[in-house]
Amino acid sequence: MTKPRRSVQFQHRGSNGHHGRRPSISETSEAVSEPGSPGPKMNGIGEASQEEREPPPQSDYDKKKQTFITRTIWTLVMIAGFFIAMFAGHIYVIGIVTAIQIVSFKEVIAIANVPSRAKNLPFTRSLNWYFLGMTMYFLYGESVIYYFKHIILVDRVLLPFATHHRFISFMLYVIGFVFFVGSLQKGHYRFQFTQFAWTHMAIGLINVEAHFIMNNIFEGMIWFFLPASLVITNDIFAYICGITFGRTQLIKLSPKKTVEGFVGAWILTIFFGYAMTNVLMRYQYFICPVNDLGANIFTGLHCDPNPVFLPQTYTIHLPLLLHQPPLTFSVAPMQFHILVFASFASLIAPFGGFFASGLKRTFKVKDFGESIPGHGGITDRMDCQFIMGFFAFMYYQSFIAVYRASVGGVIEMAVQGL
Repeated sequence: MTKPRRSVQFQHRGSNGHHGRRPSISETSEAVSEPGSPGPKMNGIGEASQEEREPPPQSDYDKKKQTFITRTIWTLVMIAGFFIAMFAGHIYVIGIVTAIQIVSFKEVIAIANVPSRAKNLPFTRSLNWYFLGMTMYFLYGESVIYYFKHIILVDRVLLPFATHHRFISFMLYVIGFVFFVGSLQKGHYRFQFTQFAWTHMAIGLINVEAHFIMNNIFEGMIWFFLPASLVITNDIFAYICGITFGRTQLIKLSPKKTVEGFVGAWILTIFFGYAMTNVLMRYQYFICPVNDLGANIFTGLHCDPNPVFLPQTYTIHLPLLLHQPPLTFSVAPMQFHILVFASFASLIAPFGGFFASGLKRTFKVKDFGESIPGHGGITDRMDCQFIMGFFAFMYYQSFIAVYRASVGGVIEMAVQGL
């Protein structure tokens, strides 16, 4: 006979009873978290809900505060790096200017680029950088040959490159031009010619003007530092005057710019320029042209100062009705020139920034890039500096430079006569 089965009960997962079965994960979490516990709410698989994982959105005040902190930190970093490079020597400042113009070129080219088109035209991007490299070769070569001709023209290896520098540069451009024409593809003509014109515009507005900034460094650190500091301080003064008593809008391209801030910054920049010039004229490291790229603030430079830095006596004849003797005073002519520099930095250089603002509005971008946290791109900070440096070089060569016979000049005349 078969034995009768015992009554065996199986616990089913679907039963509601809790006796004799393993508690589920959700029940365990509920047992641990008492009512009112601050622990996160858990869903059916033991994960925090989406609402609990996401951080609360930042308020406008917190965003502005974070942006201000980031902007301030990087401003101090840039100022410290600038002064360290300037005191370390001219070669380091030249390196900074070179890096700035390369990054600025990259940012300006990028805002007009169409990735979907560029992907099908692999040589377009290469040609952009080829024309940049060719331009820098030509411009840097011109500066090196002019300021160091006494070294270049007596070197057997460098002499052929120096005497035929412009022809070599022209042929390099012709090679790029022929390569561009050969790379034209049907259906992409408009894009390719737009990139060609955009590249030449960027080179003209950035690299050519940066070339003159480089020449300012060779002529003396003061011709680089003074224009740059005038633009920076004018921007700061315009901001302070604008938020203090600005009422009238200056230009539609920059709605926050005011006439009161514009004029107030002009006046304050003149005072700053006068005081800064009075300090810089005392140090030959700033006023001497570069004759040693290895010089720094500790080794210094030595030269016969330009007469513009030496005090001169001026006499003002008062009207005869006053019965007063002529008024005599001594001042360095540079103190008069600085009025022109400060006025250009205040009244004309800001239009370089307005031009950049219009360019960004055209392509519907806020900044040229993200090279500097809190500031945007390098171009956003240098838009006024390029035109200011260009002006400083032209003004210096026209009204201040003293042309003397030099060993390099004599050698150059001899080489050209061969």
